[in-house]
Amino acid sequence: MAPSYSFHAELWLYPGEAGWHFLTLPPDVADDIAEQSEAGNKAFGSVKVAVEIGGHRWETSIFPDNKMGSYLLPVKKAVRDKARIRAGDAVDVRLELQPDDAPRDKS
Repeated sequence: MAPSYSFHAELWLYPGEAGWHFLTLPPDVADDIAEQSEAGNKAFGSVKVAVEIGGHRWETSIFPDNKMGSYLLPVKKAVRDKARIRAGDAVDVRLELQPDDAPRDKS
């Protein structure tokens, strides 16, 4: 069974024109994920995950942020719109690590 985590985090907008929105994983969750995924790190240290926010589930990757000592979870516009969330909103997140060979559903 894949490790899963539940946490509360604030959605934030990366400064600049790109408009990328992220959640920063709490330190304890990030530390555990780093330990769990050490052997299978992919490009840029990304880790495949399945995520649920506001009843909407999708699959993506989280990326390490060495400056913050955590992982960043990108939240695309389609998900933000469906979950009715925007930068500054605190959201409940359910995140599950996915095996590297798992099929991807990027909906």
